[in-house]
Amino acid sequence: MTAETSQTLDRGLKVLKLLADTDHGLTVTELSQRLGVNRTVVYRLLATLEQHSLVRRDLGGRARVGLGVLRLGRQVHPLVREAALPALRALAEDIGATAHLTLVDGAEALAVAVVEPTWTDYHVAYRAGFRHPLDRGAAGKAILAARLQRAADPGYTLTHGELEAGASGAAAPLLGVTGVEGSVGVVMLADSVPERVGPRVMEAAREVAEALR
Repeated sequence: MTAETSQTLDRGLKVLKLLADTDHGLTVTELSQRLGVNRTVVYRLLATLEQHSLVRRDLGGRARVGLGVLRLGRQVHPLVREAALPALRALAEDIGATAHLTLVDGAEALAVAVVEPTWTDYHVAYRAGFRHPLDRGAAGKAILAARLQRAADPGYTLTHGELEAGASGAAAPLLGVTGVEGSVGVVMLADSVPERVGPRVMEAAREVAEALR
């Protein structure tokens, strides 16, 4: 540290870097140990970063990078969408259903990119910016499944009628993208999801994850 720098800002930036380097978040104790400061300092840093949505804490108390980091650059969301669109477009056309990329924003799932199929007579209308609780719908449940099965690939999640009557969904989590929790999925007007859809959604999720790395 030099006389011209801020120790508090330096620590706050180190917190963000530490959180960005882990897929599962860090506790206050873990951050305290890695920064070499006491827990009170870490609590203050996290509280300040949370006010700006740069950090969020889950129900277990683990701190993670918040989507406020993305909002720092207005072009980041468009870049994320741009990176995901080829895989989403291929998925929507292949399955004939609306495809989406969903990211975690606090306790909610936020759709940041949506592609509708061009050849179907009808499909579910879905828009970027749509939010719903993480514990409802395939997109959010796939993310929660990834949290619970940290050491293994959680596969895909299927739901029916949880967000829209008569609609079924399939989603698979993004894996291996540092600092980002999300999922790729499809939603369709059907009583059940055809067998081939789940594996195809997992393939698309891997393609999006690779594009975002």
